[in-house]
Amino acid sequence: MSTPLFSGEKISGDKISGDNSDIDLLENQPFSETDHEILKSYEAAVDGLAMLIGGHCEIVLHSLEDLKCSAVRIANGEHTGRQIGSPITDLALRMLHDITDEDSSVSRAYFTRAKSGALMKSVTIAIRNRQRRVIGLLCINMNLDVPFSEIIQTFIPEKTHDVSSNVNFASSVDDLVAQTLEFTIEEVNADRNVSNNAKNRQVVLNLYEKGIFDIKDAINQVADRLNISKHTVYLYIRQFKNGECAHPEK
Repeated sequence: MSTPLFSGEKISGDKISGDNSDIDLLENQPFSETDHEILKSYEAAVDGLAMLIGGHCEIVLHSLEDLKCSAVRIANGEHTGRQIGSPITDLALRMLHDITDEDSSVSRAYFTRAKSGALMKSVTIAIRNRQRRVIGLLCINMNLDVPFSEIIQTFIPEKTHDVSSNVNFASSVDDLVAQTLEFTIEEVNADRNVSNNAKNRQVVLNLYEKGIFDIKDAINQVADRLNISKHTVYLYIRQFKNGECAHPEK
């Protein structure tokens, strides 16, 4: 490791290291269209992580194409006062130097202080292109000065939101199909409004709406379990797609 990570160091966006070894890591090569597409694909991760972790966590996506305006996507930037177009920080450059020197693309978790004095716990993830060259950084900065009551509140569902309790964490796609199928059969059997001769069709409809038939060979598993032919399953699916029987007879 060429540069140690110091806890308590302040995040600064107004200076870029003059150390040529840091700048040389970028190799001064122009970004290709593929490089831009790779970075673009991480923008949704910025928004998704911010939604999952909460407003106390800043997520920044840096493009290393131009260090003077490297921030290309940012969520909850109020914690450091940064926005899209902000320059890379001197600390991020050192993270880049450390990561490039190692096989890993993830830095150690480290502590810094924002300009406001807020204590931040951070981690930096290198984004590499197909040639393994680092073209961007995904920086996750959690503000530890936010009251813990506010942090924990982000992990508690609001009363107006439904909580999905029927999630299948299967070990394989075959298990996923089997578990979803069994649950759906129980679901249909418990519905007194579905007549006996319509149960198989309703099971297939429910599975179709759950997207289970997007999995290869799911139709064969369903047909075997329901003791019907796969052609019958195809028939039901075709009818649903054509809107011929969106709601089977009950």
